[in-house]
Amino acid sequence: MKSINRVILMGHLAADPTSYTTTTGKNIVTFPVATNRYSKDKKDSKYELVDFHRVVAWNGLAEISMKHLAKGSAVYLEGRLKNDSYKDKDGNNRYRTEIVSDTLNIISWKNNTQGKEEAQLQELNA
Repeated sequence: MKSINRVILMGHLAADPTSYTTTTGKNIVTFPVATNRYSKDKKDSKYELVDFHRVVAWNGLAEISMKHLAKGSAVYLEGRLKNDSYKDKDGNNRYRTEIVSDTLNIISWKNNTQGKEEAQLQELNA
């Protein structure tokens, strides 16, 4: 049986993107995306909850993310869920869940300019 690992998010960046370069020279950018959901309390009053998701973009998508995204930017993205485990500096086991983005649609741009980069973004999504 085939399996599916697909995530779709639409929300706002909770912080500016952070850029890294791997030891093999690949660009990687991480940024948190906040999404809203609603619930009701015992008195049936509606209230808002916010979830934060760690998103990772590689190579060309990383470059575009770094250039055009900032805290507060609205995005629609698709990707896959990835779970990691690692040891911190004190030797403790740590776990992290992140979304590795392969499609990114920028709803509100950092510099409010779209132009040529929008066409390049669509190419990366193909």
